Parts: sequence; C-alpha cells; structure tokens
Amino acid sequence: MSIKIENHKYDVLVVGAGGAGLNAAQVASQHVKTAVISEVYPTRSHTISAQGGIAAALGNLEPDNWHWHMFDTVKGSDYLCDQDSAEYMCRMAPEMIIALEHLGLPFNRTAEGKIAQRPFGGHTAEYGKRPVKRACYVADRTGHAMLQTLYEKSVAQGTEFYSEFYALELIKNGDAVVGVLALDLQNGGLHMFHAKAVIFATGGNCRIYETNSNAHINTGDGLALAMRAGFSWCDAESFQFHPTGVYTAGNLITEGVRGEGGILLNGKGERFMEKYAPTIKDLAPRDIVSRSMQKEILDGNGAGPDKDHILLKIDHIGKEAILEKLPGIHELSLVFAGVDCIKDPIPVVPTAHYQNGGIPTNYLGQVVTMKGGKEVDVPGFFAAGECAANSVHGANRLGTNSLLDLVVFGRTTGEQAAQYAKENGFTELPENAGSEGVALLNKFANGTGKNTFGPLYTKLTKTMQKNVGVFRTEELMTTARKDLIELESLIEDYTVADKSSVYNLDLVEALELNNMILVARAATEGALARKESRGGHYRDDYPDRDDKNFLKHTDITSNGKDIKVDYRAVRLKPLTVESFEPKARVY
Repeated sequence: MSIKIENHKYDVLVVGAGGAGLNAAQVASQHVKTAVISEVYPTRSHTISAQGGIAAALGNLEPDNWHWHMFDTVKGSDYLCDQDSAEYMCRMAPEMIIALEHLGLPFNRTAEGKIAQRPFGGHTAEYGKRPVKRACYVADRTGHAMLQTLYEKSVAQGTEFYSEFYALELIKNGDAVVGVLALDLQNGGLHMFHAKAVIFATGGNCRIYETNSNAHINTGDGLALAMRAGFSWCDAESFQFHPTGVYTAGNLITEGVRGEGGILLNGKGERFMEKYAPTIKDLAPRDIVSRSMQKEILDGNGAGPDKDHILLKIDHIGKEAILEKLPGIHELSLVFAGVDCIKDPIPVVPTAHYQNGGIPTNYLGQVVTMKGGKEVDVPGFFAAGECAANSVHGANRLGTNSLLDLVVFGRTTGEQAAQYAKENGFTELPENAGSEGVALLNKFANGTGKNTFGPLYTKLTKTMQKNVGVFRTEELMTTARKDLIELESLIEDYTVADKSSVYNLDLVEALELNNMILVARAATEGALARKESRGGHYRDDYPDRDDKNFLKHTDITSNGKDIKVDYRAVRLKPLTVESFEPKARVY
C-alpha cells in the first residue's frame, strides 16, 4: 500500500477525544493552535459509558473535605499511588466541579439547588469511619453528559478535529516527542501531525479480556505506540475488575446502584459482603468486592443453575427512585440481562473494567522517563486519563475518581502543553519520520498468511481471562506467557482479506490485535514479577502485601521483541498543605 503523506502543523496535538482529551483540547485551544485526532467521532468515545458520578469533597449534603478524599484515594490504591498527584487531584476536585458546572454540565440538584451527591465504594468521612456522599452525578449518565459538554466547549474554542483517524506511530527526535503519524480511515490517506506538544489521552485496554466493560476501541493503542517509541508502562499488571458487570455480557452496572441502596446477594439469598467488609459492606473498594464475589462463586454459593454469578438486588429502593436516578441501568438490565430490576435482581459477575497504570507522568501530566535513577521530564510529551499514570490510582482505583482524573489532569495537561508550546519552537521531524508506522501498515495491508482476527483474538482474550484475571498464580500466568508468545508468532503469518483503502476495518483490527498482544504480554510479565497481592492484583501463591519488596512501581519496557521489567519509586511525599499552590496551573 503506497500512500502519500499529508503534513499538518499544530502547537498542541491531542490524541484521543474522551473526557481527558476534550478537556485538554478546550483549554489549550483558548491559547494556542490545537488539534484532536480520534479513532471515532468524539462523542462516541468510551467516557460516554461512565455512569455513576465524579468525586469531589463539596460537602453539599454532609461534612466532607479533601483530606478525607485523599486518605481514601491513597488507602484505596493499596498505597501504590503517588501522593503528590493524589493531593493535587483531591484538592483541585471542588474547583473542577464548579468549572464543569459553569461549562453547562447539568448535574442533579438537591431541593436547595446545590449539586446533589451520593455515596460510592471506598469513599468515607473522618478517615474511614463511615460512608460519605461525595459523588456528583447526572442520573446514571454522568460520562455521557460530560463528553457532550466538553465537546461543545472544544468546538466553541476553535479546536480542529480529525475524527476517524487511527494513530500508527509516535514520532520522536532525540529525547523530544514531535508528532504522530495517523491513517485517515474515511479517505484512506496518511497524515503526519507535527506538533510542539503532544498529549496522549488514548484511553484503556480492557478489550484484552474476554469479559470486559470497555468499548471496542479500548485496545491499548496509545500504550503500544508509546512502548514502541521507547517509553515505559507503569504498573502494567494493575487492572481493576469492576464487581458488577452484567452476567455473560460484561456491560457495566454502575456502583451508583449500590450507592443508592442496592445490595449483593449470593445464590442462597444472603447479603455476603457483611462477612468481608463489615463496616461499609457493599460499598467497599472494588477490588475487595470483586474478590468477595469470586470467592462466593468458587465456594459454591453462586446463583443460577451453574452457580456462576451473583445477584444485585435493587427493587427495594422503589420504582420511582430507580426511574429517576438510575434510568439507564433499568434499560441496560432489560436489554442485556432480560431482567426488570424494578422487580427482580440483576445477575452480575466481576468484569475487566479499568487499567490503573499507564504512561508515567509527574503530577502535572508531563511524561517522565528514568535517567540515572531519577525521573526526567520528556520534552513535548504529556498524558492524561486512563492511558496515563500520574499515578493517582496505584493498585486500585476508587469509583468516581476516574472521571475526576479525566477532568483534573485533562485540564492540567491542556494548560501545561499550551504553556510549553508558547515557550518553545517546533523541533524538526527526524529523517524518515513515520517510516516505522508505514512499514507496519504495509505489513498487514499486504499480508497473505493463513491467520485471521477472530481465532487469534479469541485465544488472546480467553487466556487473559483465565490466567491473568481476578485470581492469579505463577502457574496460570506462565501459561499465559506461553500462549502470548505463540500469538506473536501467529500474527506474523496473518492475512487481511479486505484490500480497500477506505474504511478498511479488517486492517484496523489487525493493527489493534498487534497492539493488544504487546499490551497483554507486558501486563503478564508485570504480574509475574510482582510476587505479592496488592489492590486488584491478587496472587493465590503470594496472598499478602509485601511492602518491603514491592512498595514500588513496575516499569515495563519493550525492545520490540522482549519485555523488560524494572521498577521506580512511589512518590510517597505529598505536596503538603503548606507548600501547595494552585499557581502550578497556568490559566
């Protein structure tokens, strides 16, 4: 496939149009020439699926403050989060909610007109003493409302959008990031985006699991591109399995259901979370609830003929409350579970939901790399959202901290990238810029082998689900490693039947599968190396947390063939009350 490359120049280039990308874009566009490239139309990005809310210690319904929020975030992360980032996020949260409100986000309201708040798993008052109402929400469609609001604002600010563009290569010149090569899916051409600053907001990668809550585009492309460019993946083994995915389908049932009073029952009709988390019960952090559910199933206490799922009961809160606050869940349970949750419980199982790690950054979203044992900023490269590790989530993310992450660090990277672009000129593109991306594209476009997407993808997702899931062991993950190495060889003998240059989704699937295999291998190697249990990473053969040997981030790199596991220190020192100055924000 020989294709002419069209060139573009922007001060700031944002890759990804979810909540983080759009928030970065709408801020950067106010100050410098900004473009967004996205594999889908922006309002189809995966943020649209976020349901239950966004955390902020507003204290609108009961006393709350950011100190308690930070405590919950650090504790929920199983102490693997970077505490400067956690403090920054929790302290900025109330201001960010007000900013969203001023942009037009239609939050639910109290009778007094304040932004309404609901409880969510792992969020407490007085340092763990009791649940607290901290989640601001728009019924059960918070992400949908946020995405629409931020897209409208980005358009109003003059952001230029390149929708249905697929990123093929992250371009570097020396240590600096200078652009991205992308394929125009609609028209078939290649485009080189030369930029002073690049923000990756490319989302997650849970499509590597058989049962997952993610959109089809969440294949880890941004992480794979960053790793191929020489950058690392922080805490690659740390995935979150959301407790309540619809049985057999994986579609998410928001934690907001339990925040509104929903309870989990085993096949005997018992409210079993009282055994595992007696204080906050069904609103315990997601890793605890997921493992508790899985244990009930493994102990033979599951529901249904095969005793392989759990029941989420919500009918007791009443039809009116369900239709007012959880209308999307009512519809979702009807469509995907065939259950009217006003009358009957919803069958649920843990589902792969979120990657807690990502491209490592400092607390302002600038990508960092290790040199001489120290973190060094990468010129012109920023990351935010699920593809980034600032790292506020550590080994386990609290519900509603994901949308907060998007808002705080999306805005912050937009500010920082705009400032960087104002202070720096263009770094030249290197000789033969984009040649690796073109070679990869041609490799699959011209492939005439015997393997196709379906069988290879099925093998990938099944081995990850079975061997690198909620419970992990050396034996299981060694099996996964073997399977994934085999998949790497099989994809070398691959065919793309569709030879067209327009909307060639057969080709896109091949490129995505290639990325998913790399992502799955990195995750498996990280999990094998972390010989302890921490947060969502639970090993039956190492059931205890080991702070002596593993209170550190994994740092996974790839040379294109082998995966290397290193480590870097967790930033345990907060910004501190005395030294914190929001002046770090530029605009």
